[in-house]
Amino acid sequence: MTQQHPAHAYHWKLGDTGPAVAEIRFKLGLLGLLPATDESGRSSGRGALTSASSLFDSSVDAAVRHFQQQRGLTADGIVGPETYRHLNEARWRLGDRVISHVVSNPQVGDDVAQLQQRLLDMGFTPGRVDGIFGPATAQALSEFQRNMGLHPDGALGPTTFTVLARLNRTVVGGAPHVMRETEMLLGSGAALPGKVIIIDPGHGGHDPGVSAHGYTEADITWDVATRLEGRLTALGVRTYLTRSADNGGDEAERAQFANATDANLMLSLHLDGHQNPQASGASSYYYGDESRRRWSHTGKQFAGLLQRELVARCGFGDNRSHARTWTLLRSTRMAAVRLELGYLTNAEDAVRLASPQLRAQAVEAIAVAVQRLYLPPEDDSPTGVLHLPAALF
Repeated sequence: MTQQHPAHAYHWKLGDTGPAVAEIRFKLGLLGLLPATDESGRSSGRGALTSASSLFDSSVDAAVRHFQQQRGLTADGIVGPETYRHLNEARWRLGDRVISHVVSNPQVGDDVAQLQQRLLDMGFTPGRVDGIFGPATAQALSEFQRNMGLHPDGALGPTTFTVLARLNRTVVGGAPHVMRETEMLLGSGAALPGKVIIIDPGHGGHDPGVSAHGYTEADITWDVATRLEGRLTALGVRTYLTRSADNGGDEAERAQFANATDANLMLSLHLDGHQNPQASGASSYYYGDESRRRWSHTGKQFAGLLQRELVARCGFGDNRSHARTWTLLRSTRMAAVRLELGYLTNAEDAVRLASPQLRAQAVEAIAVAVQRLYLPPEDDSPTGVLHLPAALF
């Protein structure tokens, strides 16, 4: 069993040394991204631990960046909590272990994602292919077991794995989850009254986020979030905020809060920052790992609508929509999008973000994107054209 060094509590990067770096090298070796080592950092064929085997050198930096890019993470070469979790998950392959639904501590890993994909391809409904063994995956596995004449305990043990391994995929090509999500979206109806949306103002409490030009990310996202709450409520949408003006919470806590509400959508509001003051523009992110064909179709669609409406109505530069596997996007059961409204470290973006008029325009752009998400194609409008009523009574 691998000794758990405290890599999850730190940010390991180029130039660092120590046993945690040796463990990171070992995990990268298991994935074929570095020469194989044992768990203490000894290279294959060597009998002694060398200083190089516990050094975060340029080869480790390149391997980490490649891994992060593969997994839909920020490719910065830093092994923080997010990358460390993914390194642990990547080592599991379907059949390596017994997997089942544990309410208090769900099992996660690439083997779970492989199981979800197999079940989805065979016509079952395990939920999103996210590598998290939740109740929907357990239910889908139970249905598969029942169809195969197995005991429907919702756990993947040796017997169930043997039956699963013998079956060829019954669906070839296409994307079953896209069809299902599209049907669910259209089936929910075009009307906004009755919809439930989580609004997540980024940062807060002791975490101000990006600070520049006399403003903080937490303050601006809070103002935009409360404006959006009022606008959507006027349209008949039930809204929840993940924090108050004075507190915060990490992404896992916010995702847990969102999942308890049975919401239709979640929108996380943020501002960007960069050491280069020329960096500017808005961007949006949805759950997805495009290299392995896993993504939230509704999240991708919503992110695209948000991005286009925001750029058209507010004049921000277009940094486009991107797939990411960040905790908040991955752990929410509803479609979630992270919207970066602009770069607070850019002088022009900061002027826009400080303007009450611009914030009102951004809120309207978001509200329009929400409405367009639920409209059938024949009733949709071009970007920047749709106008919503002031309120519903």
